[in-house]
Amino acid sequence: MSPEEVLVQHEEKWVFGYGSLLWRPGFDFAECARALLPGYHRSFCIYSHHYRGTPENPGLVLGLNKGGECVGNAFRITHENWSKVKAYLDERELVTNTYIPADVEVELEDGRKVVAHTYVADPTHEQYAGNLPVRTAVEIIVAAHGNIGPNLEYLENTVRHLDEMGIVDPPLHDLMDLVRREYGEINMGAGI
Repeated sequence: MSPEEVLVQHEEKWVFGYGSLLWRPGFDFAECARALLPGYHRSFCIYSHHYRGTPENPGLVLGLNKGGECVGNAFRITHENWSKVKAYLDERELVTNTYIPADVEVELEDGRKVVAHTYVADPTHEQYAGNLPVRTAVEIIVAAHGNIGPNLEYLENTVRHLDEMGIVDPPLHDLMDLVRREYGEINMGAGI
């Protein structure tokens, strides 16, 4: 790597998105690329007391859980925009501190390896649900509703956008398949 490339890499930051950031990042970026994050998998492992549930009737939202791998998007952020993007992401992701900000190495689809900022599930937090059985997760998701809508909407949006992007995630598809078998089709919009 040339000194100029090293300098650019230090000036620009990357963000790894695995859930709603895939289709609704909410910030300006200079580049978006498919990326693989080893060591973590996408999972409905966080009880939602805000966006998709309440403290009395929690929903489930996605987190990065240890183990496996996750395909998502990496967004390159210019140095000038980094502090604004970081502040926005912290406000969006750290509502109840169920996530831990982390810098992780991801591999972009063109083979480049970059360090990307993301948010991983905190297994010590009281809202950490862990790896729930599929049926339990579905029962929670079907019953929950939060500040921005039904938990089912979040599951449907996630699976639909993963499909549109060509990202295969069998555990999420299993959740959606069980919901469709037991509750029928859902079509609720495009929110977080």
